Amino acid sequence: MSLRGEVCVVTGACGFLGKRLVRLLLEEERVAEIRLLDKQVQPQLLQTLEDCRGDTRLSVFEGDIRDGDFVRKSCRGASIVFHIASIIDVNDSVEYSEIHGVNVKGTQLLLEACIQENVVSFIYTSTIEVMGPNPKGDPIINGTEDTDYSCALKFAYSSTKKEAEQRTLQAHSEVLQNGGRLATCALRPMYIYGEGCRFLLGHMSDGIKNKDVLYRMSRPEALVNPVYVGNVAVAHLQAARSLKDPQKRNSIGGKFYFICDDTPPVSYSDFNHAVMSPLGFSIQQKLMYPLSLLYLVCFIMEMLCMMARPFVRIVPPLNRQLVTMLNTPFSFSYQKAKRDLGYTPRYTWEEARKRTVGWLASELPKERERIGTK
Repeated sequence: MSLRGEVCVVTGACGFLGKRLVRLLLEEERVAEIRLLDKQVQPQLLQTLEDCRGDTRLSVFEGDIRDGDFVRKSCRGASIVFHIASIIDVNDSVEYSEIHGVNVKGTQLLLEACIQENVVSFIYTSTIEVMGPNPKGDPIINGTEDTDYSCALKFAYSSTKKEAEQRTLQAHSEVLQNGGRLATCALRPMYIYGEGCRFLLGHMSDGIKNKDVLYRMSRPEALVNPVYVGNVAVAHLQAARSLKDPQKRNSIGGKFYFICDDTPPVSYSDFNHAVMSPLGFSIQQKLMYPLSLLYLVCFIMEMLCMMARPFVRIVPPLNRQLVTMLNTPFSFSYQKAKRDLGYTPRYTWEEARKRTVGWLASELPKERERIGTK
């Protein structure tokens, strides 16, 4: 099912995944228009897309998704919304009101704008973190959309993404102003890596400061399955094609799908080593500290920060939830997305790794210069 002639809105269009999806839409679909919605759109981004733009119109919408008038204007005349924009916060460093405003209120305003402006399809970019892991560190191995897992989400990022996902799925089949119906679905990617991943860049910088030795924060047996950014973009495209297909629209609408690929299951720390070892990095053999000690130190830091909160906001560099996430086996299957959406990973692990290593190699001299090492 082609998206030819459609008008697409991509929120977070200048971000890590957003840029990749915009390029994919230009390369594979003769859409009439792509609206790049972000806080700020650099002219350089538009220039990099000229080689594949063809006859597609690229429109810039700079603003805040918490602004209802701006959101409604961006959706006017559109047919598909890819909602990627969110505040990603793994350290709980962002005030709850801020992260809730963007992740939840922004999503709600977009859904309302779709109903008011007769947008028929809405694809929400969720995250694996809406599943957990729970504070006990109960593992999931090759989980599916039917896996039962009890978790009270403690991170503001996880809880707000979960609430936004729920609102998205509940909005499926809402009646539009013109009498039609909105179709929605949510995609839950694993940890996304690839060219432009700021987390990988941060780990590489830490390794440079540690004399080219990567820190080990994950037990080797805490297996997860990261996913390449190019494959996540493909999944979004397949979701949009499926929502447009009258035969699939109602069967996939209102559902969520795990998105991963054939990247081998590995711990977070060992994954960093897999993509940085070709650049000369080694990795610590053991955890920096025993897990029990890490939890204790994190608990003390969290209590001290809580006591100081009335006077000053201090964010500890590590917390118990993050330690749990890094050390819990948590892997999933993409088979339901394959069956329902027709999603199959386009990039093999070998190709994804090669592209990621190439990008990191290009960034390495700049990071060394910034940090002050040769």
